[in-house]
Amino acid sequence: MKKVAVYIHGKGGSADEACHYEKFLSDTYDVKGFDYKSELPWEAKSEFQKYFADISLKYDGILLIANSIGAYFSLISLSNMPIEKAMLISPVVDMESIILNMMKCESITEEELKLKKKIETSFGESLSWQYLSYVRKNTINWNIPTNILFADNDNMTSVDTMTDFANKINAKLTTMRDGEHWFHTEEQMTFLDNWFKANI
Repeated sequence: MKKVAVYIHGKGGSADEACHYEKFLSDTYDVKGFDYKSELPWEAKSEFQKYFADISLKYDGILLIANSIGAYFSLISLSNMPIEKAMLISPVVDMESIILNMMKCESITEEELKLKKKIETSFGESLSWQYLSYVRKNTINWNIPTNILFADNDNMTSVDTMTDFANKINAKLTTMRDGEHWFHTEEQMTFLDNWFKANI
């Protein structure tokens, strides 16, 4: 059996983005984009575990390539799956802090969110007490060999938070100076490609 590389997109992304990695992997791996439907972490956990359990029966090894919240869903769902290596791009690694920061921006207290259960924000995101509670109860426990690509201008995660997380899971962290959370410009994609080739 052959090995498989599974790409997991971020919010607003597409499974078709997996095609970008074929040029690096096609000699060794089948490359698949996981077109997941879940938007909530407890739904993602079930969907991700089923997908990877099924795919692990068909391949000798799995390489995970995951982006942003797709990486977060992977981190809370797949630690017990037979993944040989993970390549994480701008992963969300501290969802609790992100939620608390959004609450702070909207001047919403925990007591208010707990009472109302769900509050719509002025910037189009929903804040949910169930979501915050789930994140707190389901912390990341990850021991799969991992490489992380991060940008020091990432507006989702601070350099210190990412550095601490990488140290905690013993991951190799590469940081692009003056990059962004979303790697998309020509310069950023060249940096991403060079990172990927050097660490695969």
